[in-house]
Amino acid sequence: MAGEKTEQPTPQKLKKARAEGQIGRSQDIGAWVGMLAASIVLPRTLSSTMDHCREMMAKIPDVIADPDPAVALDILKEGLWSAAWAVLPLALTMMVVGVAAAGAQGGIRVATKLFIPKFNRLNPWPGIKKMLGPQAMWEGTKALVKTGVLGGVLYMTMKDIVPLLMTAGQLQIGSLLGVLNDAALTLIRAAAAAGIVMAAADYFVVRRRTNKQLRMTKEEVKQEHKSSEGDPHVKGQRRAIQMAMSRNRQMADVPTADVVLVNPTHVAVALRYDPEKGAPRVLAKGQGAIAQKIRELAAEHRIPMVQDVPLARALEKSVEVGMEIPADFYGAVAKVLAFVMSLKAKGAAAGLHRNPNPTPAAV
Repeated sequence: MAGEKTEQPTPQKLKKARAEGQIGRSQDIGAWVGMLAASIVLPRTLSSTMDHCREMMAKIPDVIADPDPAVALDILKEGLWSAAWAVLPLALTMMVVGVAAAGAQGGIRVATKLFIPKFNRLNPWPGIKKMLGPQAMWEGTKALVKTGVLGGVLYMTMKDIVPLLMTAGQLQIGSLLGVLNDAALTLIRAAAAAGIVMAAADYFVVRRRTNKQLRMTKEEVKQEHKSSEGDPHVKGQRRAIQMAMSRNRQMADVPTADVVLVNPTHVAVALRYDPEKGAPRVLAKGQGAIAQKIRELAAEHRIPMVQDVPLARALEKSVEVGMEIPADFYGAVAKVLAFVMSLKAKGAAAGLHRNPNPTPAAV
């Protein structure tokens, strides 16, 4: 059907959606994972806090015996610093977990466009539609399931604790506090584990709903493709990639060349001659840094380099990579190849040589 959104969102559409803060993520994942991490760090935090409290309480009799305001302020300052250091691991853990949970659900990105005021956000109708739509039904179902699961976790945790509390008078205070502490940690961890499972389900639902909202029609995909093709930045990137690939292919063919014509430093042209395939063919060519790389590869693989300034310049200017040389260059190139063959017969082909029969300035 025309106009139906059946196509997956393009990378450009996804990038735009992220910039506008339209990312499928569940806020519950960070909250529940943070609670689970807190239940692991919390005992150590409480223990450290209690140790610092005991140290402060031990100093109070000395202050009462000698009520010096400066000493009292020092004790207060020391207590505040101790409390801050005790709580710091818990705070850092919660911060790291929150950032990691956000990053795992689509990356961390500041949606600056959300700060731009839009008057259409004041329209209550979209909010009313959400309240009566499938999203509201899912949120209601999620709340009911969450309440039921947490109630079940609370019941399973407390059913063994309540009989013990009924006989608490027979226990020492330390033992009773230990039992309550273990029960509280068990409750928190069980609730966090159940919450993480529910948050994972919520994440997949939200992600699926967001992807559905971002789907595009076939016409939108075509229009976006056309706009991308016309984007100078995209064209520049594509051209740079193509040039890099072309250079890599050239450099890979240099070791198979029969000769490299040089200028001697600014231009380099690699040639290969296969009688069965026709005239000599240009394998690689270039100026500046590319020419330097061609010369380095030629030296590394012991490819003869022949200095012939007019011929090197003319070939580099008029013949594309992969093409056979024109007939106008047959005579000049044949002399170079014959010179190289004579060098190979003497076993002295590697290195840089000056052409004994240099090409005239105009070929």
